[in-house]
Amino acid sequence: MTALGYLALVVGLVLIGGAAFLIGRATVRKQASTTTGLTVADLMAMVVQSSHDGIVVLNGFGDVVLNNARAEELGVVRNNRADDRARRAAELVRQTGEVVHVDLSQLEVKGRQAEAVHARVKVLTEGFTVVDASDESEAVRLEATRRDFVANVSHELKTPVGALALLAEAVLDAVEDEEQVRKFSAKIMQEATRLGTLVTELIALSRLQGAEKLPELTAVEVDTVVSEALGRSRLGAESAGIEIGSDEPGGLVVEGDRMLLVTALSNLLDNAVAYSPPGSPVSISRRLVGGFVEIAVTDRGIGIAEDQQTRVFERFYRVDRARSRATGGTGLGLAIVKHVALNHGGDVKLWSLPGTGSTFTLRIPAHLDQVERVPTLPEQELATTHGGEL
Repeated sequence: MTALGYLALVVGLVLIGGAAFLIGRATVRKQASTTTGLTVADLMAMVVQSSHDGIVVLNGFGDVVLNNARAEELGVVRNNRADDRARRAAELVRQTGEVVHVDLSQLEVKGRQAEAVHARVKVLTEGFTVVDASDESEAVRLEATRRDFVANVSHELKTPVGALALLAEAVLDAVEDEEQVRKFSAKIMQEATRLGTLVTELIALSRLQGAEKLPELTAVEVDTVVSEALGRSRLGAESAGIEIGSDEPGGLVVEGDRMLLVTALSNLLDNAVAYSPPGSPVSISRRLVGGFVEIAVTDRGIGIAEDQQTRVFERFYRVDRARSRATGGTGLGLAIVKHVALNHGGDVKLWSLPGTGSTFTLRIPAHLDQVERVPTLPEQELATTHGGEL
């Protein structure tokens, strides 16, 4: 066989192999299509319907050709009609060919008013435009919270810093009066301590809200947490003429970080002491209920009105500003308690009645090996033992 013959044979084999490969590939595609029963168009429709954004396709007259369920949830489409702002934006896009950003805020979203629904409108193909809308309400709320936090911090820091400046000036003016110097120096020490506490609690709150990685949760003895928290709060309670009582150790164990739990519980105790009249009792109790260890702090203080109970865990919120200032409070204690509880997979409950007192209950998941030895109490008994009837 000549060289030309060999070349023809090789080319023939290559062509036959290529044809066999293509036929096999087409067969596999056909089998896959037959097996799944889905076409590319079906898959694209599923992608659109599962999108977190609201997708709306409009024709040249501004009529809705296609939309997903999310677009209706965001209010971009109602009764098969696009929002007028989206229709006007689509008309502008058809005229200019450029992408248009439109604000679709204040649309009803599942019974509430969305604060920020934004959309991008662009040409999809000749005669059709697409509206891609997203609910950015959460980002707006977070930004508003950040601005409020910065404003509050600035205000709270300004007060002790200004006081320190005035007191230092007073000391300089009274440098020859030993009694006045001692008086103003004590106030400087008080304001400096308050400022240090504020900065420390701001750092703690920042850590809890995600600025730093939280430590790994381990088995923590609740009796140890209670003992350390009582030790931290005992001096302040004695100065206020308040005795803190406690139930007997129960051997309970939780999943948590010991220092964070001690901080949260001591904040609850300090709060109870700060808002209680001299001589009134404050008590702490612990128990195991439904897989959670509940640590309750009860006082017979001024109590909290019902309309304020949802706000006491906000940063810098104070039920009685005058009393809090007098005791050196920062307004961050309960916010820290809330975030400690959340970071442990628990929560904090409040029962309060003005003129009667309050009970704050810190609920933390029990350790996995913890055996529930205390039976769940009847609802009426629960209310009585944890603040329903003080």
